[in-house]
Amino acid sequence: QLQLVESGGGLVQPGGSLRLSCAASGSTLDYYAIGWFRQAPGKEREEVSSISSSGGSTMYADSVKGRFTISRDNAKNTVYLQMNSLKPEDTAVYYCAATLWGGRSIHSAPPYDHWGQGTQVTVSS
Repeated sequence: QLQLVESGGGLVQPGGSLRLSCAASGSTLDYYAIGWFRQAPGKEREEVSSISSSGGSTMYADSVKGRFTISRDNAKNTVYLQMNSLKPEDTAVYYCAATLWGGRSIHSAPPYDHWGQGTQVTVSS
């Protein structure tokens, strides 16, 4: 059974950077598309970024384009989210999720059905 564990969250000042990691166990990530989601208090969950199983297709929400970068290292069974130029509105619990999908385009991936427990990101001075 695939299990996902996020790490790398914390408190950072506006303009700072964090790198989140999503480490998998129980199965290889080679055939899974991975998404990063976030949920702030009182707000709906938002898909921030996602990446296809090969890494060749990615997606970014408009709110993070140019600031966040998703990547994956299948040899380490880990997916990363590099977050730069952080803003207070990026404050949320960040979750990674997986779906079994070997397709070329991340936009065609089915709903995510494996979820991590989340990591808190707080952007504040």
